[in-house]
Amino acid sequence: MRGILVAAGVALAISILLTPYLIRFFARQGFGQEIRAEGPASHQSKRGTPTMGGVAILISIWVGFFAAHLTSGESGGPSASAWLVLLLTTGLGLVGFLDDFIKLRRQRNLGLNKTSKLVGQLVTAITFAVLALRFINENGLAPASVRPSFVRDILVLSFGWLGFIVFCYVLVTAWSNAVNLTDGLDGLAAGTSAMVLATYVFVGYWQARHLCSLAVAPGCYSVRDPLDIALLAAAAMGGCVGFLWWNAAPARIFMGDTGSLALGGLICGLSIVTRTELLLVIIGGVFVVEALSVSLQILVFRATRRRLFRMAPFHHHFELAGWAETTVIIRFWLLGAMCCAIGLGIFYSEWLATQAGS
Repeated sequence: MRGILVAAGVALAISILLTPYLIRFFARQGFGQEIRAEGPASHQSKRGTPTMGGVAILISIWVGFFAAHLTSGESGGPSASAWLVLLLTTGLGLVGFLDDFIKLRRQRNLGLNKTSKLVGQLVTAITFAVLALRFINENGLAPASVRPSFVRDILVLSFGWLGFIVFCYVLVTAWSNAVNLTDGLDGLAAGTSAMVLATYVFVGYWQARHLCSLAVAPGCYSVRDPLDIALLAAAAMGGCVGFLWWNAAPARIFMGDTGSLALGGLICGLSIVTRTELLLVIIGGVFVVEALSVSLQILVFRATRRRLFRMAPFHHHFELAGWAETTVIIRFWLLGAMCCAIGLGIFYSEWLATQAGS
């Protein structure tokens, strides 16, 4: 527990102290956000707000996580699972950074083209997937499993190694883009991500307390490095909360694709190494709804030439319906908190069911 508090506290401090320096630096460089012309009129005033603030979140994650290891006194250093999730997070953050940088240099709202972004996500996801099936520990566990999972592996199903790589690519692309789509209102993506990450702090810590490698008991978990994953989730949570101090409405900086793609990859990676890939659909329900709203908008428009929503992603629909931006943000945060609570309830009730059935 001490390591979790250190990871969160250090990351929070780094993020909240570093971000104002980035605001000033990016403002001097002219790294201001371009705004979609067809978006809500109230957003035009945000043009020129510094972006690429995701850099602060990434730095705080790395510093917070390693600070926890340095102060814990444990030998061996970070685990393979944590290294791989950090690789996935940083790789997607780099893709997002390139996307943001091109937008800023060309002074437009479009950075990398779709093909380039998908290639970047493909290379990062495949690298993660291939390595996650390796690094088997003394208990025969790799960071990832070829079986899909809900609260734990679904034993009657198996993708095989090739199927898992495809499945991993779909997950990484879906979650990184979902968080990216959610990042359209001040603090919406950062606040929702902090809630999801807090949920994974609990999941990782609970799994670490009930590992099958410690004692084979009803409801024990066969995962490789859950405590280290809890440390990583805590560092990311602290980084998001610290960034939110400057990103909440009215935002003084945006995370950009640098932050949103990285956070989407991080959340996806956490679900894979904790064997909760399908449970994440509930925990990250706000991200799911945002991504679905865009998909449905496209499908309905192509089929009927009419729009299902005033504008997609979903949060803009409410703005154009007359809701204040802060009202939309707070209500989506509440929905995010409810999704996390329901997901945690399912996770814990599954464990209780195993105890009752023993």
